[in-house]
Order: sequence, then structure tokens, then C-alpha cells
Amino acid sequence: MSKIILTADSPCDLSKELIGRYNVKEICPLHITIGDKSYDDGVNIQPDEIYKNFENTGVLPKTSAVNTKEYIDVFKPYVEQGYTIIHINIGSALSSSYQNCCKAAEVLGNIYPIDSCSLSTGIGLIVIEAAERIAKGMEAEQIVKEVKALTSNCQASFVINKLDYLRAGGRCSTLTMLGANLLKIKPCIEVNNADGSMTVGKKYRGKFETVLAQYTKERLTMFDNIKKDRVFLTHAGVTKEQINIVYDILKDSKAFDEIIIARAGSTISSHCGRGTLGVIFMTE
Repeated sequence: MSKIILTADSPCDLSKELIGRYNVKEICPLHITIGDKSYDDGVNIQPDEIYKNFENTGVLPKTSAVNTKEYIDVFKPYVEQGYTIIHINIGSALSSSYQNCCKAAEVLGNIYPIDSCSLSTGIGLIVIEAAERIAKGMEAEQIVKEVKALTSNCQASFVINKLDYLRAGGRCSTLTMLGANLLKIKPCIEVNNADGSMTVGKKYRGKFETVLAQYTKERLTMFDNIKKDRVFLTHAGVTKEQINIVYDILKDSKAFDEIIIARAGSTISSHCGRGTLGVIFMTE
């Protein structure tokens, strides 16, 4: 039995089935505060509750990192049993979780935090890369070296139907939001795979279904070195019809061996809101 175990932050947005398939031992939840109540991502709050609260109040929940003590509490029993832990964190530009995990590693030893430089299933892709290497019996130091080098190959982006959540979170003005909604502008948010920060890419215009098709086709032609093993179609509060539009394009492209439909969890949904979809994959 391998003495290396894999853990990850909750915004990796991996399903229970994938967590089991790739033998991820622990998921460390980030925290979500709504009013005076605090919740744990993936444990006792669901994205639909976040959408409903925002629609009723216009106030976004607040999210916070896993703190150092929480990491220590999760890791310590494994370290005491002689395990080495490889932990995949949400991008360091988005949360202090990575820094807190590094502090826990200094206290306990035998822990390797990896900054995924990504979010949502972009983190999930990095988790899977680590899992596959653990399954092959590689040494921890080599796994960490290879996986850290792969973070720059993770291509994560998503399209947002409406800017309400970005406006509420202070990321765009009310005037910009109203203008974008009036003109049916749907921005593509691109994740910088150097640290996980987000930038606005192309601004699409038109009906959301049409934009999703255009976005997906353009992502597939943007890179000539796409890694074929898998792609995540990750969404937050979109319709089945909209999912199928993107799924069919991905399937017809024959670019990937596996298409995984994933739903963004509560941490990601707190920032992007309902009506968001991303096509996320690795390049060689």
C-alpha cells in the first residue's frame, strides 16, 4: 500500500465518484458566510441556496480560506501514521489557503502543498494528474516536481451570462453591468495559470446559447497541443439544453477521450453566480 496520500481544497469541484476513482483521501472545505451563519463548502450548503439568497437579498456570501489549524487537524493523524501527504490548493491569488497549508506543512513535516494556480475543475485536473502518478508508485518528490510543472498547462476559462454577481462583488460597476446586459455581452473570464488570478478575455455578444457554442469552438481551436485524456464541462446554474449544446460540440470534435460534466461548488458559485459555464482542459 502506498504511503503517499492525496488531499485537496474543496473548490476542486470533483464529484464523489471522481474523488473515489482517484483515491482523494480528504477534501478540505473553504468557508462560506451568509449573514451571521458560516457553512463549509460541499458539506452543509449547496449552490442553489446561494443563488436563492442572492436573488432575495442582493447580497453575496463571503468566502474564507481553510486556516492553518484546520489543515493541521486533517493532516496530523495521517502524518502520525507515517504517511506523506500531497495537497492540491486553490490558486494562491484567489485565497490564502495555500499559504496556510504551507504553514501547516512547516509544523508537521512530510506534507507537500501544491499551488494549483487555478480554480474549480482546473484544480481538479491537477488533482487527477497527482493521483495518476501516485497510482504508478512514483516518489513524492518526483510527483510534486512534475505536477508543479504542469500547472502552467491547465487552460481554465468560463463564460458568464449576466454580470450581477461580479457587480455585487465589486468587480464591475452597476453602469457596466446594465450596459452589458442591455447589449447582451457575455464576457469570457480566463484564469492566469501562473497564480490563479482572473482576467477578462473576449467579450461575446448575443444569446447565451449562441455564445456558448462560439466560445467552445474557439477554445478547441485556440490550442494545437490539447491533452486528449479528458475535458471538464463545468457549470453553475445553467440549463440542460445549454449543457447539451457544449457537450455535443465537445463530443463531435473527438478532441477528448472523456468528457466530464461537473457542477461548480458553493465557493465558486459564490463569486460567479448562476449562468456560468467553462470548458477546462490541459495542454501538453
